[in-house]
Amino acid sequence: MGEKVVADRFDLSDRRRYREKLHTCLRGLWQLLEEKRFDRPRNLMGLEIELNLADVQGQPLMVNAEVLQRIASSDFQTELGQFNLEVNIVPHALSGRVLDQLAEELRTGLAYADRQAREVDARIVMIGTLPTLTARDLTLANLTEDDRYRLLNDQIMAARGEEVALDIEGVEHLVSTSESIAPESACTSVQLHLQVTPGRFADVWNAAQAVSAAQVAMGANSPFLFGHELLRESRVPLFVQATDTRPPELIAQGVRPRTWFGERWISSAYDLFEENLRYFPALLPLCDEEDPGRVLASGGVPALSELTLHNGTIYRWNRPVYGVVDGAPHLRVENRVLPAGPTVTDVLANTAFYYGLVRALADEPRPVWNRLPFEYAERNFDAACRYGIEAELWWPRSGRGTGLLRQPAVRLVRDELLPLAATGLDAWGVEPADRDRYLSVIEERCRLRVNGASWQAAAYHRALESGLDREKALAAMARGYCDRAASGAAVHTWDDGP
Repeated sequence: MGEKVVADRFDLSDRRRYREKLHTCLRGLWQLLEEKRFDRPRNLMGLEIELNLADVQGQPLMVNAEVLQRIASSDFQTELGQFNLEVNIVPHALSGRVLDQLAEELRTGLAYADRQAREVDARIVMIGTLPTLTARDLTLANLTEDDRYRLLNDQIMAARGEEVALDIEGVEHLVSTSESIAPESACTSVQLHLQVTPGRFADVWNAAQAVSAAQVAMGANSPFLFGHELLRESRVPLFVQATDTRPPELIAQGVRPRTWFGERWISSAYDLFEENLRYFPALLPLCDEEDPGRVLASGGVPALSELTLHNGTIYRWNRPVYGVVDGAPHLRVENRVLPAGPTVTDVLANTAFYYGLVRALADEPRPVWNRLPFEYAERNFDAACRYGIEAELWWPRSGRGTGLLRQPAVRLVRDELLPLAATGLDAWGVEPADRDRYLSVIEERCRLRVNGASWQAAAYHRALESGLDREKALAAMARGYCDRAASGAAVHTWDDGP
């Protein structure tokens, strides 16, 4: 079946031609970097949020086509599952009252979208994984009707050659299989973009990798899947496994997954694109007519379409992005580690923490990545996914000390990382009122040890203790989550629920 799918969609020579074109694009990227053709520094940031559609009982609704038709705005787009939407905020300069501006735009846009969704008895939910989803909801039939999603599904399943296998062990153990990549649609996230110059790219990407664990520890919001309580951020292993093209034998050989943390600090954006070509075969070998070499020779800027398409099928938690706007090429770091929600205030607090911390660490004269071995950064990330706000993380000793110290994430964030984030936001030129408003949300999460995942888990267990069975307890918790999120108050202020 897998071979038939490939044969129906692509000729046997397509991947060879595509591989050759990818290397042509990579040479084009190298030339653009060598000739310093990239856009000047503009301190631009962007924000995307993936959303869920649910009914008043907190159950998923497969109605994104109807909702999008009513919204009728290019800011809102489809996502993989029919119960998913995505909202995109136009790029903003990272300065002044940008955080409050973003909060106002998001609240206005989401409130309008929610009103339209209610026309079909749906509501919009910002959450990492909707806790009422079941395996019956995540099937091929419930993928959004879009050729790109179907083609991606066909190619991943053909490469894998067998069912998707989910095996996630946390508080409980989930084992499940799927005949499609539909379980990926349960992973709804926030993507934070930062445009950087080539000279700054490596420092920003390395900093983003180093702080990924702290981001997840503070922002975890995905503790349930298919009725099981798993990791505090179960979205991460779910995404890894739902997009995995490797059967068990290739996993045993050490072949890299298409969703991965990486394995080293870098010195250039080129390093990541070169790794993409070296390690990952093409999923969608679709060739564009553009000749990058000819475009460059004529003084133009190539789109490098094959390079960007291939990059889009490799799901790094911090991904490089190449783009061309108004004839000028630019590079972005796309941070993909955060789950959606619970509220706009929480999202903007996570946003402030990330941009401030990345700026401060990228500016440091003693880079943290020179003192934190990469394997410890990955170990931190895994611990944050498993334990959330209760995680313990490794970090270089402060001051003139040497070596690493393992400490509670809440202490590390409160004592070291929040002051750094404040310094970074000052360096961006963010107004102190914005800085303090949103970083104080992170500080309160640390003080109370509460984030979206811990609230969900506590509310669920209270519902069980009240006498509800597992399914009804999850539904009651989901309804309580939706009701409290609708108030807009940050999750650390919510009452017990459900």
